[in-house]
Amino acid sequence: MTSDTRIGPIAFPDTRARRVVEQLIEGSGVTLNGSASHDLQINHPDFFSRVLHQGTLGLGEAYMDGWWDCDRIDELAHRLLRHGLGEHAQTPSERLMYRLQSGFFNLQSKARAYIVGEAHYDLGNDLFERMLDSTLCYSCGYWKNVDNLHDAQVAKLDLAARKLELAPGMKVLDIGCGWGSFAEHAARHYGVEVTGITISREQADLARERCRDLPVEILLQDYRELDGRYDRIVSIGMFEHVGHRNYRTYFETAKSLLAPDGLFLLHTIGSNNSDISADPWINKYIFPNGVLPSAMHIAKAAEGLLLMEDWQNFGADYDRTLMAWLHNVDRYWVDIADRYSERTRRMFRYYLSVCAGAFRARDLQLWQMVYSQGRAGRYDAPR
Repeated sequence: MTSDTRIGPIAFPDTRARRVVEQLIEGSGVTLNGSASHDLQINHPDFFSRVLHQGTLGLGEAYMDGWWDCDRIDELAHRLLRHGLGEHAQTPSERLMYRLQSGFFNLQSKARAYIVGEAHYDLGNDLFERMLDSTLCYSCGYWKNVDNLHDAQVAKLDLAARKLELAPGMKVLDIGCGWGSFAEHAARHYGVEVTGITISREQADLARERCRDLPVEILLQDYRELDGRYDRIVSIGMFEHVGHRNYRTYFETAKSLLAPDGLFLLHTIGSNNSDISADPWINKYIFPNGVLPSAMHIAKAAEGLLLMEDWQNFGADYDRTLMAWLHNVDRYWVDIADRYSERTRRMFRYYLSVCAGAFRARDLQLWQMVYSQGRAGRYDAPR
């Protein structure tokens, strides 16, 4: 199916599938073909059966194909999640298939580590340069005392640097360095030497260009291939790709690379529960093989290896970050419309909007944790 299948808002027939969908959303404040900005506008008569049979995968694909529209998908998602619809969003077969796959196979093994880089991060630097701000941070900004995306991202980078107590001459490892945002900030403003690793060729190339006049080395490498010793380690927005079968290995690797008196900062999206699952649409179109850790997952993986010094949650800030990215996509898409399809534009709009709604509903969290090897003395984390 393509977006050409859209036939416009319709007077949909009274079918069993329609009635089931109406019952599911009853009480959420969402109306089918209503006048509110968060209401679903149905463009195809098969929308209802598609969603009932395919769950969130069908809902997302139907939007990409133009089968429905909504002015404020973020508010639609927020209301449906608050209503409890997230518990019914995936079909039993989808949940079972993911659990079977993740149970028998290591979906985030070294051999598979580069899949998400090729599928998402290598999609095109021109797209991400327009969606993000000039820092090219692709993670949650820190909106305390700021009112725009760029300042929020600089504040996040500096918050991480201050939590790590960076000082000139330190050797810093950035696991999942992206386009070099933290590496550039830390080297330029704190006088440290940074080694950054990424599994995306596009990210690595642009990061090297951005940091070419700084003591920064960017490697196309998996974290399990690292060696050496670092005064500080930072990992921002990468742990979501590690996978539950590798959490212990990840922390063992961090411990082996961290100096005895060093600090390690982990910045990750978190789940409210410990179920091993992934949204089928996000898994297929945005972050293949990704899975969100729970607080229990993280604590258990680090137990006996590293000492937790601090844990901060500013998940509500991801809502504002995602909405700022959505605004940029809408504003600057015209610059790249000749290089990307309308289906890709709708894919990004849906992804950013639904995730914003999930953070607004407090269905997802954003955590920053600081670990040490058990160094002496008190640690006071800045806020």
